Amino acid sequence: MIPPNWTDNHCHLYDARLAPDAISAARANGVTTMITVGVDALHSQQCIDVAAAHEGVWATVGLHPHDASQGVDSIVPLLDQPKVVAIGECGLDYFYDHSPRDVQRLAFAQQIRLAHGRNLPLVIHTRDAWPDTFAILDAEGIPYRTIFHCFSGGPDEADQCLERGAYLSFSGIVTFKTADDVRQAVIRCPIERLLVETDSPYLAPVPHRGRPNSPALLPIIGEALATLRAERVEVLAAASVANAAVAFGLPRS
Repeated sequence: MIPPNWTDNHCHLYDARLAPDAISAARANGVTTMITVGVDALHSQQCIDVAAAHEGVWATVGLHPHDASQGVDSIVPLLDQPKVVAIGECGLDYFYDHSPRDVQRLAFAQQIRLAHGRNLPLVIHTRDAWPDTFAILDAEGIPYRTIFHCFSGGPDEADQCLERGAYLSFSGIVTFKTADDVRQAVIRCPIERLLVETDSPYLAPVPHRGRPNSPALLPIIGEALATLRAERVEVLAAASVANAAVAFGLPRS
């Protein structure tokens, strides 16, 4: 049987913790498309450079809530570069609070406006900040292609995201013992709104937890999702690839 193809819709291919052959290793495991995600101006430019050098790799430009104090103006000049397919990751992180919360909220709202103005998808990072995340999205108007990356909420948060028309992107967290709420959200998510990611080099799935993650491990996450949903892995893989193409406006093979 030919193994399915996959899209890793959220990884950080510029990160030095990834092996030099991470992209080729991913392709050998059926991960044929990757979106490398920016978190500030420097790393967004690195994403653009990686995407330019590799077929099937695309880039995002964003300002992570950790780096919100750098100001959204720092990323705007990068948005017109080739192979940029989304704004983000952006949002709110009240767990670490590396930037003041009012600064995070402003940067998030500004990037939502950029997504509207550029007709680009929005990639959201939210941690311990669901009420404010939804409040800002509702005030600004949620972009019609919005992705909640590394979804870490439960069924209630999933429902609120889905009611707003968003996609839920699931990571290796689904394999963690303590992630029952996330697994309930996996089951609740309609297949046409489901995406799969590694968030490499973070959040390696069991049994690789504690080591740097890699896009090559995406099939482990996909298989875990399929098992939870009682679906064939080939069905889930094909749906998630098609969903990523729609969500990010990627060319279809």
